[in-house]
Formats: sequence, structure tokens, C-alpha cells
Amino acid sequence: MSAPARRFRSARRIPAALTALLVLAVAGLFLYDLAAVRAHRPGMRWRRELAHQLERHTPADTGVLVAGGALALAGAALLLLALAPGLRGLLPMAAGPPGVRAGIGRRAAALVLRDRAMEVSGVRTVKVRVGRSRVGVRATSHFRELDDVRADLDTVLAVGIEELGLAHPPRPRIRVTR
Repeated sequence: MSAPARRFRSARRIPAALTALLVLAVAGLFLYDLAAVRAHRPGMRWRRELAHQLERHTPADTGVLVAGGALALAGAALLLLALAPGLRGLLPMAAGPPGVRAGIGRRAAALVLRDRAMEVSGVRTVKVRVGRSRVGVRATSHFRELDDVRADLDTVLAVGIEELGLAHPPRPRIRVTR
């Protein structure tokens, strides 16, 4: 039995984690050198000048607070990018042979379902939006009863969603207007 289909993850997790580690290492180096200067040991020459600047500016200065806040925000954004799943536009398809994963883009799935819906008699225009859990369909009808068109669309879209072979088939939400 194969594992359940999971969402696709973006390849940006490793570069974002490496960037966060690099920033952490540079911050550690700065902290080490600052501690060495404060312990009356010679620091790096350019760092000694930076230490003299830091002696003149306290942590309560507005510029220091703004720079610290900006760096903290950048670090939080990098951590969020490292942990957040990417490729949300790709819907996982049902599991096939072991080691093979398939997915379909939301726009491609919407196009397939739109083409299916346009084949229904009485439909003039259709707009389809595919989400992870729901398919939103807005159709305009021009000569048939709205309930008949809605029933036909419901049938056609149920078959279309099933034929897409998604691991977690979304529920259709259909709106038909004149």
C-alpha cells in the first residue's frame, strides 16, 4: 500500500534555512568580537571602529531600535519561508506507483473544468476557480431553466473532478445566473 499523497513542498526550504544559519553565524561572530573588545582584548580593526560607534550609541537610540527591529523582521520572514510549504498552486494527484508523484496546477485544473462546463447546453460563460478544498464555478445561462443548468453542471463537474484524479477531490460550489 502506498503512502497518502501529500502536498508538494518548495525547494526554497534548504536555501532559506542555510541563509538563516549564515545570518546566525555572522551575528555570533559579531557578538564574539564585541565581547572580546569589551574584555579588553584586541578585536578586528574594522570591528574596533564599529565598537567605538556602539559606545556612542546606546540600545535606546532610535536608529539602533529601528535597525534591530528590521533585522528581527528579516529573520522572522526567513524562518517563515523556511517552514511554510510552497508550491500551493500544485494539487497532488492520487498516489500511483511507489516513488512517483503527480500533481496538476490549479489553473490547468480550472481550464479542464471550464471546458467541461462549457459543453453543458444553455451555458453562455463560465468562470472556474480551483482551491485546495473547493471548486468555485460561476456560470451564466441564457435559455434554459437555471435549476436544470445547475443540475447538469453539478453532474458534469462531479465527473470532471473525479477524472482529474486528485488525492483530495475538492467540493464544487456552483452559481448559475442569467
